[in-house]
Amino acid sequence: MGKHNHPYIPNSQPEVKEEMMKEIGIEDIEELYADIPEKYKLKRKLNLPEGMPEFEVKKNVEKILSKNKTCNELSVFLGAGCWPHYVPAVVKEIVQRSELLTSYTPYQPEASQGMLQSLFEYQSMICELTGMEVANCSMYDWASALGEAARMASRLTKRNEILVPKIIHPERLATLHVYAEPAGITVKTVSYNEETGQLNLKDLKSKISEKTAAVYIENPSYLGFIETQVEEIAVETHSKGALFIVGVDPTSLGILKPPGEYDADIVVGEGQPLGNSMNFGGPLLGIFACHDDLKIVRQMPGRVIGMTTTKNGDREGFCMALQTREQHIRREKATSNICSNEALCAVASAVYMSLLGPEGFRELGETIMYKANYAIHLSSQIKGIKAPVFKSPHFKEFTVNFDDAGLKIEEVNKKLLNYGIHGGKDVSKEFPELGETALYCVTEIHSKEEIERLANALEEILAER
Repeated sequence: MGKHNHPYIPNSQPEVKEEMMKEIGIEDIEELYADIPEKYKLKRKLNLPEGMPEFEVKKNVEKILSKNKTCNELSVFLGAGCWPHYVPAVVKEIVQRSELLTSYTPYQPEASQGMLQSLFEYQSMICELTGMEVANCSMYDWASALGEAARMASRLTKRNEILVPKIIHPERLATLHVYAEPAGITVKTVSYNEETGQLNLKDLKSKISEKTAAVYIENPSYLGFIETQVEEIAVETHSKGALFIVGVDPTSLGILKPPGEYDADIVVGEGQPLGNSMNFGGPLLGIFACHDDLKIVRQMPGRVIGMTTTKNGDREGFCMALQTREQHIRREKATSNICSNEALCAVASAVYMSLLGPEGFRELGETIMYKANYAIHLSSQIKGIKAPVFKSPHFKEFTVNFDDAGLKIEEVNKKLLNYGIHGGKDVSKEFPELGETALYCVTEIHSKEEIERLANALEEILAER
């Protein structure tokens, strides 16, 4: 084969490549990337090394990986969308079984009853956790679940605006814009109370209208505080005929009222804390649930696993349900272009949730809240630090401001590494009005000694200035 051909990549053969381009009606490969802004294109060939024997590749990769430090070597207080939690050994043992291990979602003809039942159990537990009646068997992540929820709300209400809080993960908001723009949906932000961080109800009332498809809130918020006005927001939203979408961290639902109990119409969230390890930020697991109304359910994205019986009714069975919503059947008329799910991550979450049970979830939530608030208490005692920035109850994450100390977050985090501590996320550029503020995360894995070591390290860093 020629110099530019690859034995395992058929379209590296020039004739094959040209035939494929002719078939789809393009003259240049670059036409496939027309939607990508020029400033993001590499505009050069990849700098790839020449081939080498397997054992040399292994040595080279191990050398590169040795530069990394893991959560086992550092005390990590970084969350902001992907959080450090303990994953029981049995979770990993089960998902590594050959009956379940898959790199992609199984389609119905290929799916075993075991996999279908596992996903059905995942859906059932998500419903119980969120207080909803129907859940799909997972999305890609929280951000894509939010984007799909916005489009679903627009289809159901025939409206084209969605209101979101100003305090939202910027990357989640960016994903929402990507989903909303092609559907003609306008995203508007609602301000917050500067003292508490809570949604500004006056601003909400001034912006919600007959054009509003949905109002979205996060509980707990991106900056860790608990939204205490959920009932009022639900009433205001429904009074204008809009849908109420709530984003959740599922580990909080052992102690916080589930969204279904304060009239949420759609619940989205991130399932990574439910038995999925942090792996350079992914893979994540999108939670998506709604009420048991066929009109609503038919507009859901993703896959739904249902339970049925054999023809004579003597045995239970599991199957894909409502597939007529999906793109492999309806093509461009599908409710969404997601027909995959994070199957293995969903199975891991099902195992994790079944291990914890209701009492375990309560204990997990209490432990996280106690430890996070202990960290807040110690941090707030340090001269030059304000923690948290907002006067509201917090869960898992909280803000720490260093303005009075005259320190930059980047400087603080660099010095914390010398103590074997990975500090919080710098949110000063995301929310400039908050000044030099970092978002810290404390979960069940952080010991009392680690939290005290963080406080002592911060105190020593401030004493050096």
